[in-house]
Amino acid sequence: MRLEIDWTRCAGHGLCAALLPQAIGRDDWGYPILDRARLDRLPAADLKRVVSCCPALALRLEKSRLEKPRPEKLRPEKPRSEKAPQPR
Repeated sequence: MRLEIDWTRCAGHGLCAALLPQAIGRDDWGYPILDRARLDRLPAADLKRVVSCCPALALRLEKSRLEKPRPEKLRPEKPRSEKAPQPR
């Protein structure tokens, strides 16, 4: 999973940097600076916690390009009737 920031929403509260100081720093105005190498090594639970705590809802998790998609459950197809229903 990859942590992404919606810069139009971020208000620089700094809560994300307080929760993950080892991977998120702050610039001079309080906006987050992400250390991608360190973020990639963090457990998904830590990333989900940071996303859920953002007061501006500016953080989101996106699937990494390297992640394999989950196989979808295949549903058996319903048998189709040969004849269309007749109007009454």
